[in-house]
Amino acid sequence: MAKKSTPKSTAVIGSLAKCPTGIRGLDEITGGGLPRGRPSLVCGNAGCGKTILGMEFLVHGARDFGEPGVFMSFEEGTEELEKNFASLGVDLQQMVKGGQLSIDYVHIERSEIEETGEYDLDGLFVRLGYAIDSIGAKRVVLDTIEALFTGFTNTAILRAELRRLFRWLKEKGVTAVITGERGDRMLTRHGLEEYVADCVILLDLRVDQQVATRRLRVVKYRGTTHGTDEYPFLIDERGISILPITSLGLDHAVSHKRVSSGIARLDTMLGGQGYYRGSVVLVSGTAGSGKSSLAARFVEAACERGEQCLYFAFEESPQQIVRNMASIGCDLGRWQQKGLLHFHASRPSLYGLEMHLATLHKQVALLKPQIVVIDPISNLTAVGTGNEAKSMLTRLIDFLKTEQISTLMTDLTHAGNSIESSSEEISSLVDSWICLRDIEHQGERNRGLHILKSRGMPHSNQVREFLMSDKGMDLMDVYIGPAGMVTGSARLTQEALERANAVSSQQQAQRQQRDYERRRALLEANIAAMRLEFETTTQDMHEVLAQDAERVAMLEQGREQLARSRKADAKPAAAAAGAKAPAKKRQ
Repeated sequence: MAKKSTPKSTAVIGSLAKCPTGIRGLDEITGGGLPRGRPSLVCGNAGCGKTILGMEFLVHGARDFGEPGVFMSFEEGTEELEKNFASLGVDLQQMVKGGQLSIDYVHIERSEIEETGEYDLDGLFVRLGYAIDSIGAKRVVLDTIEALFTGFTNTAILRAELRRLFRWLKEKGVTAVITGERGDRMLTRHGLEEYVADCVILLDLRVDQQVATRRLRVVKYRGTTHGTDEYPFLIDERGISILPITSLGLDHAVSHKRVSSGIARLDTMLGGQGYYRGSVVLVSGTAGSGKSSLAARFVEAACERGEQCLYFAFEESPQQIVRNMASIGCDLGRWQQKGLLHFHASRPSLYGLEMHLATLHKQVALLKPQIVVIDPISNLTAVGTGNEAKSMLTRLIDFLKTEQISTLMTDLTHAGNSIESSSEEISSLVDSWICLRDIEHQGERNRGLHILKSRGMPHSNQVREFLMSDKGMDLMDVYIGPAGMVTGSARLTQEALERANAVSSQQQAQRQQRDYERRRALLEANIAAMRLEFETTTQDMHEVLAQDAERVAMLEQGREQLARSRKADAKPAAAAAGAKAPAKKRQ
């Protein structure tokens, strides 16, 4: 049994104290819960969830806020209630034994009632007062109010006793929930309860196109503001869950980290690093353009990083996805065996949009994945209108962003429609949008990929050809020729032609290189010959000069020898001195 913590269970907005219901979404819509110490009316048609809402109000109060409660039933017995709520994981019998709850069944048989004299609820007040005092109850549920007055036609008495009942509950200081059946032209059968109650909640179960949807609306709430729209809600094994779209905020955290798309060239197109972590990516395209393949590679890359992945499939079974992706080199089976990849496959028509949304919330809470794939979102329109699908996806996107989960959604577009439109018109909500398209040329259909937008990062504006083979996926540059953009065989032909032109250009360059080398060799040979001739001429000139010098020396030597042999100069020194004397004298 939870400890009593009354201060924690009271939310005050202005001067009005509130009593939290603990029901997911309801406290958000009502701004904190039901009015504390006042009666609230929950009305609706059969099967809309009135009894469940009332019992959850008591169970959460006892378990989460330490506030015991009394459930007084006028239709279902104690054993029936225990069996019914056991399916929701609630052990009412144990809570009763622990003093958290008191369940009282008041049997009223219409055939045994005879309308004579005056009628009052004093007996009910005594019985209910005893149950409240016996466990110190802070919360009370009466289910349903119409059973008290069955068989009576005096509306004046009914109205007076209803007023007494609501006033008595206020005097007891308990927070009460009173359930009532929907009237023909009024919220309730008697048309008074909604006026005397401080808070009125209308539940509705409607069927549209063979799909049932429950909706909740707060009709009035005295003393405080509240959500006034209709909010879809569902009932599953955990009870009631309400996910209001108008209460969603835009203050979730963002990350500057990146995650790979699984394709290197696509990461390059996305600023070189891939998507932002925690962002939502939309991949749209016609049938067979490769949307699921792109999603599978994104999942595989995440599993390779050791991240948990959750794959919601609305068209194919997990076995079929694993088999098909193996043909393009994606082995999803081994990641499934390792527990990193989890599939949740179902037809969209299995249940309504709100149940799909609740299922995704439940799976995310259970697995806590870093990556989520929804393939495809376009199938959701089969179980709701476009506005309903957009509403559901808006809440889904906001939830995933709040949880910082990187999400990839695929969307099937149809031939003839603009490729720059999504079937649910949620393109403005996503962070990155990748368009896959078929390119027809020369009797072929090939795949093209381009990034329509990617917020917060520089990205390529080019169209790439998207190739898939047994070795994986790749993006190729498209060729622009005289006839425009070419892909497939035309691209291969263009590549072959360019390779042939490149070879021809290379051969021509090689021929020019060889001719240049020959010319250079010839020129260098001529230069060498001329240099040799010049050197030879220079050498011959030096030899002639040397020979001339040698000849002059030999002649001089011969003259000297001849002069000595003739003794032409007997005293050459004296003669030399005498020759110089007259010169001095002349000076």
